[in-house]
Amino acid sequence: MTKQVKLSALDLSIVIQGGDAATAIARTVEVAQHIEQLGYTRIWLAEHHNMEYVASSAPTVLIGHVAGKTSHIRVGSGGVMLPNHAPLAVAEQFGTLETLYPGRIDLGLGRAPGTDQLTAMALRRNNLNTAYNFPSDIRELQLYFSDDNAGGRVRAFPGEGLDIPIWILGSSTDSAYLAAEMGLPYAFAAHFAPAQFRAAIALYRQHFKPSAWLEKPYVLACVNVIAADTDEEAHILATSMYRMFLGIVTNTRQPLAPPVPSMEPYWSPEVEAAVKQMTACTFIGNHETLAAQLSRFIGETGIDELMTTSNIYDQGARLKSYRILKEVLS
Repeated sequence: MTKQVKLSALDLSIVIQGGDAATAIARTVEVAQHIEQLGYTRIWLAEHHNMEYVASSAPTVLIGHVAGKTSHIRVGSGGVMLPNHAPLAVAEQFGTLETLYPGRIDLGLGRAPGTDQLTAMALRRNNLNTAYNFPSDIRELQLYFSDDNAGGRVRAFPGEGLDIPIWILGSSTDSAYLAAEMGLPYAFAAHFAPAQFRAAIALYRQHFKPSAWLEKPYVLACVNVIAADTDEEAHILATSMYRMFLGIVTNTRQPLAPPVPSMEPYWSPEVEAAVKQMTACTFIGNHETLAAQLSRFIGETGIDELMTTSNIYDQGARLKSYRILKEVLS
């Protein structure tokens, strides 16, 4: 392997066909326990709203649940969509989590709503311009976590004085400039928005300013990985993921479906092209295939950490995929 990188996972608590939100969350917990034993660095949970088959609308609650069911793996948000929340509330929530699970909590922050505009209105009431306050809201959060706020009129308890790493999440170059300017670690959502990935991390590194939190740039890339004993099996397992993205592209979302022998009956050339564009940062195959693909990817991008999301229908195959990936990167 070109470079030794940390290995982590992102989980959206996707509801599978025949399951519900409770089984989706139980699957997330099982993944967290499994990858903790394998030696993964962290598991992040994402904030999504008004999505019938995604059970991660309240990542703060899920983080507490997963952290309570594990012992040492870092658990965090990938991310909290900050414009949906008051910084003080986020500081208190994550301050509480860090108090309960010291040294294990990450706070990844995103600028997007994590939903559609109508739902964003329901979340934000009359404050639809909050996305423009993203940089100042992050600074407000940093102040609440700082000992320097001891004399402030508004303080976060628990929260003040706690070391809770803040990450900037992004899917475009806008977030790269902000992460660089603030001297914070940068996590890019290449698993669904790969188009600007390479440009964004180049800008982040070019403009990075050292800070009290980080001396040099730190890049995490989130990608899709489907690993199995054979390439053929991995590509069949991947049809569940492709059908999920097909549902996103055509706005016909369904629960995560069992794999099928071929995607040909399910998509037109135009839809296939759109799905393949969204999933360009996807790695599918056996141990040897993944080793070659990921060695090239890590070598070309110089990332510091690989975060994987593996939308596989069968839980046993999903856990095995995480194990194979760990072996590949060890």
